[in-house]
Amino acid sequence: MISAFLGKPAVVAALAVTGVLGAGGALTRIGPWYESLRKPSWQPPGWLFAPAWTTIGIFTGWSAVSAWEGARDKRGRRTVIVLFAVNGGLNVLWSALFFTLERPDWALVEVVPLWLSIVALMTGLAPRSRRASWLLSPYLVWVAFAAVLNLEVVRLNAPFGSAAARS
Repeated sequence: MISAFLGKPAVVAALAVTGVLGAGGALTRIGPWYESLRKPSWQPPGWLFAPAWTTIGIFTGWSAVSAWEGARDKRGRRTVIVLFAVNGGLNVLWSALFFTLERPDWALVEVVPLWLSIVALMTGLAPRSRRASWLLSPYLVWVAFAAVLNLEVVRLNAPFGSAAARS
């Protein structure tokens, strides 16, 4: 198991996780627009998001390495790559929709395929490595919580978009 964290799959997984989290972070603009949004009283404090995503990133990288090593052939490894790539893209897209485009309503729609992509990851990785599948559980729970938070932000602040900005 230790060798898994010292080899090429671990380096690739670490770079991929860093890329996804870095891109999502770069698109997350906490500025006047975000600060002006009404948010539910139960929203976690801002300082909690970085450690939460760091933990999720570590578990996701560990999951990727475990799944890669559990894949028995090229087809299995291609499946691992595709599942993680789709999920990573959806993860970054959510940040772009919510923060960069200032469209929490669009992000709320997009969070459904994002959450389902985590379920697909867990399901697709389980035959290769049960550990890989279970390591994604915190990510699944966090995105479910984020979806409920996103819903509340939309409920408290809608409508969004250029028509709303003009009113």
